[in-house]
Amino acid sequence: MEEIRRAAGAFYEHLPAKDKKLARKKFKAMDKSGDGQISLREYEKYLKKIKATDFTHQSLFRALDKDDNGSLDFDEAFLLFYIMEISTYEICCDCYGGKKFTHHGDATFCDNYTLLRQSRSLALEAPAEKRNVMLKKTAMIVGAAVVIGCNIM
Repeated sequence: MEEIRRAAGAFYEHLPAKDKKLARKKFKAMDKSGDGQISLREYEKYLKKIKATDFTHQSLFRALDKDDNGSLDFDEAFLLFYIMEISTYEICCDCYGGKKFTHHGDATFCDNYTLLRQSRSLALEAPAEKRNVMLKKTAMIVGAAVVIGCNIM
């Protein structure tokens, strides 16, 4: 989760002001009490309202809650927005963060979550008799990305 958190932070850092304002507006829509924190109840109600019930599981809420205080602040909630809406963008937070807009070599910007999702999609699209081979390749690719340290594809 930390890798996705870093990618979301790097992405937010480079958002235009109008998109940052929109992210704050979404946060306020979730924060019905207006206390600057999203409770589990507010989280579940908001996700049900926008019909995103796949994300309502308490284990995801706990994973998003980095400081483990039982609620989500803006940065923790932005990670949810990133996962739900934005993570189709492929970025390497080490190369993209800190306003470094070049990437080492000719590698493709990709975070681990995007890499896993793309690899899993390829495996599921494969004919049934080839799926096991594709799943083994997926595990190898993800393992290599973790070992390399900067997420390349």
